[in-house]
Amino acid sequence: MAILGPGSCTLLRLTPSIHDKRRIATFATQSPPRNDSAVNWVEATSGFFEKDSRPIMLFDGVCNLCNGGVRFVRDNDRNRRIRYEALQSEAGRKLLRRSGRAPDDISSVVLVERDRSHIKSEAVLKIMEYIDLPFPQLAFFLQIVPLFLRDFVYDNVANNRYTIFGRSESCEIYYD
Repeated sequence: MAILGPGSCTLLRLTPSIHDKRRIATFATQSPPRNDSAVNWVEATSGFFEKDSRPIMLFDGVCNLCNGGVRFVRDNDRNRRIRYEALQSEAGRKLLRRSGRAPDDISSVVLVERDRSHIKSEAVLKIMEYIDLPFPQLAFFLQIVPLFLRDFVYDNVANNRYTIFGRSESCEIYYD
């Protein structure tokens, strides 16, 4: 048997027993190495927080539900405590990597803070903490609901968001 390095392929030969005269050959492969595998994404994206420490809300820029959510947060964030970035943008893809997610993963809203990232229902509750009353109090009470139940509901809505709410051809731009 051989140990494979990234991007390698080898032929494994299993020695047949005395009673089995067949030769068994198995090909094993691993996915090719990513160019960014050695990148420290926290360091690479630290510039996003050097001059502006506000958290960044990553959202699906073509999802009507997500765009409506951003409008809602923007309208209820009078102190402009949150910034916005589409998951599909280059900055969004870098921040996804920083958050330990695949750069093409648009399955969840993500809130990226200087020292931490939040996903799914945890991100929604954290966003609620940043916006105007009564949402921080509502987020406090919703934390009583177990995470697996909150994420179950979140995933069901997220998986059906295009069917229920539709999608747009382009991302809206949100200015602070």
